[in-house]
Amino acid sequence: MPSLSALHTFGLDASAQTVSRVDTVSTLFALAQQQFPNLILGEGSNTIFTEDYTGVIWQNCLSGITFSEDADCHYISAASGENWHALVCRCVDLNIGGFENLALIPGTVGAAPIQNIGAYGVEVSKFITEIEYFDLKDKSLKIICTEDCQFGYRESIFKHQLRDVAFITKVMFRLPKQYEYVVNYGELAALKLPSIESIFQTVIKIRENKLPDPRNVGNAGSFFKNPIVPINIFTRLQNEYEDIPHYLVSNTHVKIPAAWLIERLGFKGQIHEGIQCHPQQALVLTNYASGTGRALIDFAKQIKAAVFKRFGIALEHEVQLMGQTERIKL
Repeated sequence: MPSLSALHTFGLDASAQTVSRVDTVSTLFALAQQQFPNLILGEGSNTIFTEDYTGVIWQNCLSGITFSEDADCHYISAASGENWHALVCRCVDLNIGGFENLALIPGTVGAAPIQNIGAYGVEVSKFITEIEYFDLKDKSLKIICTEDCQFGYRESIFKHQLRDVAFITKVMFRLPKQYEYVVNYGELAALKLPSIESIFQTVIKIRENKLPDPRNVGNAGSFFKNPIVPINIFTRLQNEYEDIPHYLVSNTHVKIPAAWLIERLGFKGQIHEGIQCHPQQALVLTNYASGTGRALIDFAKQIKAAVFKRFGIALEHEVQLMGQTERIKL
């Protein structure tokens, strides 16, 4: 059975029944005549295999990027297996702005719309025009426009109605040549003369200082989502914790950093059977010392239960936790 330890960045010891590489769309059509995948995998940066997996895995290795432009916009068509950060780097090198806030986010281009990746005030859905995907049910290529993707905070139609039936093959982007830099968050606000390059470099510096490199210590980035709560719940918490950080999402809801909630409870730096709550970023759990899937799940449940008991907020995990046959819900 193929090992999965190198196919997910958390690096837990696990194996799979079948792993098939998808290098071309033709390969995709050919495979579809023989088998139906239970899981589509990119670089494994948002998926954790907690035990041996008995299903069929298709690994997305599609490649190719094209650029075009008109008087107002740059247009990019990127194969879904391309590395996301590599695409951002190419855009910065070409002085194409828009993606610089999303630098160093791990994963593939195809994973970006599934998660609607975002950082430092920017979400990728802002730039997506269309997504091409292979429909596993009727074995055909289809196009979906951004208006039908149901994008939300770390949400899209690909996590719900189209989950397990759509293999994203290509993502089309439009980046306006005239736009305002987004520098409202943290250290970006201190930039006196923001530019594509300065924002890009600052974001990389921030992420490298806060987040562990999965090549050195296994992790899947942010383990939990930042909760979005109604105003009345936030007001109650602010009355008790005056220093609680927050971001207004709408007139009715507020986003609270999950890392602050977790750190407030003393989990930051704690180690549970080889799994650590990272000492520099409490939102990240790491495979600190040959941890196991069971230890990871136990520790995550402890954190979730403690946050709910103290703050009345139910954390949701952002990563995809895979068990022997299906996804695990904490």
